[in-house]
Amino acid sequence: MVTRSSNERARLNAEAAAWIARLHGPSGAAAEAPLQDWLDADPEHRDAFRRAGELWDLLPDAAALGEEDGGARPAPAPRRWIPAAIAASLLLLAGGGAIAVYLDQPSAFDTRIGEQRVATLDDGSRIALNTDSHVTAKLGRHERQISLDRGEALFDVAHDAARPFVVDAGDERIKALGTSFVVRRDADRVRVTLLRGKVEVTQVGAPPRLVAVLAPGERVSVGRGGAVALDRPPLDAVTAWRRGELIFRDTPLSEAAAEMNRYGDEHLVVSDARLAALPISGVFATGNPSEFAAAVAQLHGLRVQREGDDVLLTR
Repeated sequence: MVTRSSNERARLNAEAAAWIARLHGPSGAAAEAPLQDWLDADPEHRDAFRRAGELWDLLPDAAALGEEDGGARPAPAPRRWIPAAIAASLLLLAGGGAIAVYLDQPSAFDTRIGEQRVATLDDGSRIALNTDSHVTAKLGRHERQISLDRGEALFDVAHDAARPFVVDAGDERIKALGTSFVVRRDADRVRVTLLRGKVEVTQVGAPPRLVAVLAPGERVSVGRGGAVALDRPPLDAVTAWRRGELIFRDTPLSEAAAEMNRYGDEHLVVSDARLAALPISGVFATGNPSEFAAAVAQLHGLRVQREGDDVLLTR
């Protein structure tokens, strides 16, 4: 069993309290499907949700929400405020210390190398984080602000015309209302691939510069210095990491090795320039560079050597 830090436990308590409050709010029915996804994502989500439910039952305002009309009782506070107040109480009782969920403060989500996770925001939007990624989210009254600080994420955005969904990745800003897209932030460039809907990509500056308005299936890459490239990649390859796979189509071995290195502690090394240019095609499991190296070696008549955590491909 993975031992979670106190910050991670606090975050789980906060998310569970948010789900409880949302279920008992005016849009409770719409929360049921995304809640199920959140519960299925991690067994500890279910434990946190159970604890939040038990605490909910102990709170007098929560009990009042479940009573049928009729009978004399003190007039309750306006219903739209009760779930937020109770969510805060749940967090205090649980010792979570993460009241930020209802005080419009950022929530942070991250993954370690080789790890993936799905985070469901309070508005129903979902963020799937790839390996070694970090995202912060702040759902404001007029805008939903997301920052991809590193790595890669797939955003499945709940439609809300009154609150645009904005993702900042370095100097690039991606704006959407209700759509699905992938953002990848590397050291030398940012790539945005639109799966569904419509997004606008701009570069932050004075004044901001419009980079592209993407249609489904399009990808824009913005490199250092503002160089822009637009293409239409195979979408199954862009999202293959969601299935634990990497798909290469005539990809130079050096690039394929770099992709494999994102997912595990072992490190593929290709030092020969001619070998680095070999075209690689196929579907490979993430996080298993040794298997990838063996397959490539067999196909191209190469040799695999190990030096600690390094896996060397040589002639």
